[in-house]
Amino acid sequence: MTTAQPPTQSPAPRRWRAWLIGIAVSALAIFYIVSQLDMVLLGEALANARYVYVLPSLVLLALGLYTRALRWRGLLQNTLSPLRAFHILNVSYLVNGVLPLRLGEVARAWLASRAEPTITIPRALSTVVVERLLDLLAVMGLIALAASAEIPELRAAAIAAAPLAFIGLIVLVLLAGNKARALRLVDWFAVRLPLLRRLHLDKIAGDVLDGFAALTRPAAFASAVGWTIISWFLSVAAGYVLMYAFWDAASWEATMAFIAAASLAIAVPAVPGNIGTYELSIIGALTPFGYAPPLETATAFAVLVHAVNLLLYALMGGIGLWREGVSIGQLRTMTGNKKRDS
Repeated sequence: MTTAQPPTQSPAPRRWRAWLIGIAVSALAIFYIVSQLDMVLLGEALANARYVYVLPSLVLLALGLYTRALRWRGLLQNTLSPLRAFHILNVSYLVNGVLPLRLGEVARAWLASRAEPTITIPRALSTVVVERLLDLLAVMGLIALAASAEIPELRAAAIAAAPLAFIGLIVLVLLAGNKARALRLVDWFAVRLPLLRRLHLDKIAGDVLDGFAALTRPAAFASAVGWTIISWFLSVAAGYVLMYAFWDAASWEATMAFIAAASLAIAVPAVPGNIGTYELSIIGALTPFGYAPPLETATAFAVLVHAVNLLLYALMGGIGLWREGVSIGQLRTMTGNKKRDS
């Protein structure tokens, strides 16, 4: 005789809710943009663009991806080879572009866990947290350098996010620098909560703190900060070059503003690839600097910026999938399983 098992909640409804919210947000952004445009003028702007500037922009963006891979490798204490880190990172960007909920980060951690010596998934994910905090601080720096007083929304975002990023970084440094004390605290909770013992929370916590360890070593931390600065400089340089596809004069301030705005827009719920919200953020950032009107030119530029980034992620991520011997379907299944396990 068998006993009935309690029903488990399928993650499908949650995924559908995320998809529906993303579709609604993207649809609203696209509708707003299209409602303001003369489609004939938009077509002319795209037809008359100087696409010769796309190639140098792609080169600069690819170099930026490589420097980000070197930063991540350093946070992992150089466990991965530079090329392996580069391929895995590119796969994660590709997955983020085609799957919702930032599943590329889970895919990155899983791919890293297949390396020798082994990198645990919690450790890999904790290095992603460090990256995100460093990137957030870099975006705040771009906003400050872009004279964001002309864009109140960006200034408000910077004022709200910068202290949180600094506090988050300080907390990670304190945790990593007091690993033994932190693990004793975890053990104290585990003794009193049997569920935590069954989850082996002490092992997970140790792996997570190992991912923060680079923050306690001055040379490793300085390296991470240095690669962050170089990576964002290359991104800004790529955007600056691409502006010449539509305008006779580019602006470093406008470039920093639209790069920062697009980076913040990625956090907004939208369809995979952030179609609509990404373009709207770029148009809004360019307007105070006199690059819109005409709105059609700014929109064509935003579309090209997004297309260039997606093209690069598709190319580099495809190579990464081939080198890692996996497919998007396998990663989708794997990330779904990891989400359910968590």
